[in-house]
Amino acid sequence: MKCVLITGGAGGIGLGCASYFAGKGWSVFIADINGEACPEAARSIDGADFAVTDVASEESVKACVERCVKRFGRIDALINNAGIANPFTEPVESLSLEEWNRVIGVNLTGAFLMTKHCVPYLRKTNGSIINMASTRAFQSEKNSESYAASKGGLTALTHASAVSLGPDVRVNCICPGWINVSGYRTSERDHAQHPAGRVGKAEDIASLAYYLVSDEAKFITGQSFTADGGMTVKMIYED
Repeated sequence: MKCVLITGGAGGIGLGCASYFAGKGWSVFIADINGEACPEAARSIDGADFAVTDVASEESVKACVERCVKRFGRIDALINNAGIANPFTEPVESLSLEEWNRVIGVNLTGAFLMTKHCVPYLRKTNGSIINMASTRAFQSEKNSESYAASKGGLTALTHASAVSLGPDVRVNCICPGWINVSGYRTSERDHAQHPAGRVGKAEDIASLAYYLVSDEAKFITGQSFTADGGMTVKMIYED
């Protein structure tokens, strides 16, 4: 049975991916820093296991990967989904180096560390890596420098890793737009901003991730895919 390791898998898009892959018959291993949500998420998915993990810590990442392999014997896919979700910080002139490093450490360095320690196992299975970036890798609002830089870095890490790890391991990136995973009550205006006619769901991202790690996508690597209901191609003027 194939195994997927999902960081940030205890909620949001990560949990959506975990549920989707489990429904396709995969073994699921969840890594998340939330010590309460992590075991709860694993219990909600039949046969899943977990490790409370700080992806910005190499020691924690190494222990997570070892636990996954000990439990399931293999890794076929890594989804680097863990990240600090809030894109907004202080204005750049008052943004502390500590806060900058915190966001970069979790969102970007975490993906590097997970990749580093999973690659030996992914080579054995001709596996795949999915890096979860954001449409904010390409467009921004004010006071989001660290978040935008981390997500832009993930797109670059994707094509660099694809070249370095191919043909043994494929690496692709998904850039979600507005994905409603918080229960936010959306309005008709919210949905109308999207040419697809609605705000996104976790399943929209999970299904794309599943396709990209499947045999049907064997010729796809090093690419970044925007999944935003067309929002970034639509000209929107403020009222």
